[in-house]
Amino acid sequence: MFAGTTMLFAVAAEAAEEAAQSGGLPQLNPHTFETQLFWLAVTFLGLFFVMAKIALPRIGEVIEERQDRIKRDLDAAARLKGETDKALAEYEKALADARTNASGIAKETREKLAAETEAERHRVDEQIAVKLREADTRIAATKSKAVSAIGDIATDTARAVVEKLIGENVPADDVKKVLRPVAGE
Repeated sequence: MFAGTTMLFAVAAEAAEEAAQSGGLPQLNPHTFETQLFWLAVTFLGLFFVMAKIALPRIGEVIEERQDRIKRDLDAAARLKGETDKALAEYEKALADARTNASGIAKETREKLAAETEAERHRVDEQIAVKLREADTRIAATKSKAVSAIGDIATDTARAVVEKLIGENVPADDVKKVLRPVAGE
């Protein structure tokens, strides 16, 4: 290959000398067409050999490697998408379970609080009923005292009125006997 390159330089130098003598473009000189065609064929075959044996196989390997890498990446992406879908489904299931569990806990808490509230209401109702009975007892006692006090007051008042009217002092027992049928005893 190096020999061909050296020869190519020699021919180019010779063509340059000849062009300088002829005064025209060397590639258009019809006397050098055979040598130009020969070197064109040699150069073409050399480049063809280099391309066919060195460059194209490397390009093919690179293209194949890229295709393999793309295929691996697509497979990995599909696998990761499957894992993501599975994880998402598990997450949604866990979320649904958590919601169900939370609603169960909330329902249980509501029922517990309702039971506690009901028990507290019954306890307070019982306390109120006891206090009402005590109050009724006190009211009845106070009423009884008031009624007996009314009787005494009525007796005193009647004695005072009778004494003013007739001018005599009437005994309290007599006034009570007279007032008893009026009081309804």
